[in-house]
Amino acid sequence: MAARERQRDRRLAIAARRVSWPSLVLTGGVLLSLAANLAQAQPTAWGQVMAATPCAAFLVAVSMLERRAARHTAGRLVPGQDGPSPPVPGQNGALLALARRAAGEHQAAHGQPVTRDALRARLGVSNQAASALLRQLRASEGRHPPEPPHAA
Repeated sequence: MAARERQRDRRLAIAARRVSWPSLVLTGGVLLSLAANLAQAQPTAWGQVMAATPCAAFLVAVSMLERRAARHTAGRLVPGQDGPSPPVPGQNGALLALARRAAGEHQAAHGQPVTRDALRARLGVSNQAASALLRQLRASEGRHPPEPPHAA
């Protein structure tokens, strides 16, 4: 799951800090698994090597999946999009342009403005990101988002 989140962040050009949450989760999971395997290993060098093998194989598999995903999405269509993935990582303008395009296509297909949930599903972003993009889209159109209901 953490590897998929890292791929999604790269595909959507979400700027990542030096150590992102998905990377931390991936590293922590591998280290905890390695520690558990080593704790149960026979106290010989061969026992420890054998205990470390599944974690090493998992890391190799994750790196191969990330490599394949990076090669697969470079310049190709991403599921849920009608065009190529954002061209330059770290540009929020590219994500906003994709949101604008998705909103226009939604309006044309359904005759009504795009919703947060539809935008989230189309772009594969979080609810918060979809809400922020929707606010930006509506602000650029001169429309304001509806007021949230107040609790009585």
